[in-house]
Amino acid sequence: MKRSTLSLSLLTICILFTGCVSKKQFVGLQSDYSKLQTENSDLKKSFQDTQVQLVESRANGKSLEDRLAEARKNNEELRSAYSALQGSLDKSLQQNSQGNVNISKLVDEINASNRFIKQLVETKSKSDSLNLVLSTNLTRSLSREELKEVDVQVLKGVVYISLADNMLYKSGSYEVNERAGETLSKIAKIIMDYKDYDVLVEGNTDTDPITRANIRNNWDLSALRASSVVQVLQNNYGVDPKRMTAAGRGEYNPIAENVSPIGKQRNRRTQIIVTPKLDQFMELIDKAPESSNKK
Repeated sequence: MKRSTLSLSLLTICILFTGCVSKKQFVGLQSDYSKLQTENSDLKKSFQDTQVQLVESRANGKSLEDRLAEARKNNEELRSAYSALQGSLDKSLQQNSQGNVNISKLVDEINASNRFIKQLVETKSKSDSLNLVLSTNLTRSLSREELKEVDVQVLKGVVYISLADNMLYKSGSYEVNERAGETLSKIAKIIMDYKDYDVLVEGNTDTDPITRANIRNNWDLSALRASSVVQVLQNNYGVDPKRMTAAGRGEYNPIAENVSPIGKQRNRRTQIIVTPKLDQFMELIDKAPESSNKK
């Protein structure tokens, strides 16, 4: 570009100092001058284009650097996210493996417990059936007159034989009278037929205080009456004493209000409670399910 400007300047000086030139020379000089101007314009345009390209190149170069830096940053973030995801996956796999083990163990325990519960249910059903048979046999063996003073019930798998006190004892006494012998003999026979059952004899009174000198209160009276029945069953009818328990409830287990003679009469009773031996159930309960023992 500088060279073209210099040539143009020299051409202008020559024209000025040459003075008169021929028309042909003047036309030629004008042509050269126009040509030089065109070249000069082209050079300027080329120079400007070059500057624009340089600026764009610098801008593009900076943009590429920024993009590269951003790409590197994104790459690091992706690496970090991948690492975290891999760690989470490994942890999940480990927990899932442990969870499968725990679930398998739980299923085994549930199955063992179900077998154990089934065994208990079968045992209880068997006991309930035997109690019903016992109750039926006892009821059939009693006469109509005896059934008026003896109440036989099966409640929750337990046989309750409730005897009125006027059938068993004299008023205010704990000695068993002769009239009760026949009824107790029938009860004893049924009890002896079911050797796997325990027998609880329980005395109950009304709220009227006892006035006998050798009996302190209704606790003593109820306990003595229960003890008398137990001893009759043992001594007169051969019931194993190891199967029997004597207990007194005094006036604290009423089945009717103690405000009328009829209510008090109902509360003055002796109950013979026949149940499956508790040790049979305790043995079952003590037996943990097999899978639980192994684990």
